[in-house]
Amino acid sequence: MNNTTKQTYSKGLLLLTVILMDLLAGTEFDLFVPSFPELQNYFHLTPAWVEALLSANFTGYCISLFFVGGLADRYGRKPIILIGLTTFIIGSLLCLWDISYNVILIGRFFQGAGIAAPAILSFLIIADNYPLKRQQFFMAMLNGIMNTSVALAPVAGSYITLYFHWQGNFIALLFLGLITIIMTHFFIPHYKLPEQNETIALSGYTPLFQSKPLMLLMANIIFMFVPYWIFVGMSPLLYLKDLGVSLSHFGYYQGILALVFALGSVSFGLIMHRFKQKKMLYISMILYIFSLIVFASVSFINSINPLIITLAFIPFIISQIIPSNMLVPLCLNFIPQSKGKVSAVLQGSRLIFASLSLQIAGYFYTGSLRNIGIIISTFIFMVIFTQFFVIRNHELMKTTAKF
Repeated sequence: MNNTTKQTYSKGLLLLTVILMDLLAGTEFDLFVPSFPELQNYFHLTPAWVEALLSANFTGYCISLFFVGGLADRYGRKPIILIGLTTFIIGSLLCLWDISYNVILIGRFFQGAGIAAPAILSFLIIADNYPLKRQQFFMAMLNGIMNTSVALAPVAGSYITLYFHWQGNFIALLFLGLITIIMTHFFIPHYKLPEQNETIALSGYTPLFQSKPLMLLMANIIFMFVPYWIFVGMSPLLYLKDLGVSLSHFGYYQGILALVFALGSVSFGLIMHRFKQKKMLYISMILYIFSLIVFASVSFINSINPLIITLAFIPFIISQIIPSNMLVPLCLNFIPQSKGKVSAVLQGSRLIFASLSLQIAGYFYTGSLRNIGIIISTFIFMVIFTQFFVIRNHELMKTTAKF
């Protein structure tokens, strides 16, 4: 095997490992969501306590990621990812404890704390080794691959729950975590560390918060993802318990959202070089406005048809495709020497908002779409508002021209 073939083979295994990290980070949420009604009945829980499984996970994730970013910038990506995956595996084992719901909550906390490392750092492995244009292309392709799997995750989770009950989904996550940690150990290399070590103190994050363009960009990206998390977090209770969707069919309603995003991301990655970036952002603004009108209308009439509700949310998923694949790489490279910290702040802020909004949605949930639809529509409006100023920011658009 010559050197060129070896390098191609090594890069292929590296990309496969990154894909597995992304799959684990994505399915860690979506795979076990169909278990919510069974968990609620098994432990006699209120809807708010069921949603606490997500909040505990998000809390562990957010606490962990602010350390993950600084540690990765200082000590490298691989060792921090291995520590995170080990923590995730420990949490998965705790989630199999069917005697105490509190132990499962602790397990979900450890799963969140552990998954932060591969979730934050997986794409940085690519960002460290490829120029910006290739990063954007890989972001689109990885989003396509990951979301195709995420689309299948609720379907798989529904059938796993149907035949193996709620424990089966946690066993599946444990198995995927073990495969990922083995692949990471063997196929992710140790990269040369920076000559000047980045500080791991919280003060190292100060330059990020002092950059107004970066904060504006982060706010737009955060608001962009929150409506999806609210929708998929609340849909098990809405669809399964109050709209009468069967467990065997629920996964299709949720999975179609990820599948649409996946196909759109791949298509965007293949054609993105043909269009100007700013023009593409304006197109996404128009799509956002249309999605807001459609979903707000369906929420206002308080539809009880799960198919109509799902179809009404799909325009928002389509609207996300261009800005998510275009702006996230821009955000990570805005301050090149602090990619880990930027990714940590971005992911942490996103999940803090998602966690808080889920709790709000759970509190105001009354067994119908209207209240959660109003909350989701409010966040869609915030996406439109912030993206308008992103497009008008000369510093951001000047950096975008480098793609």
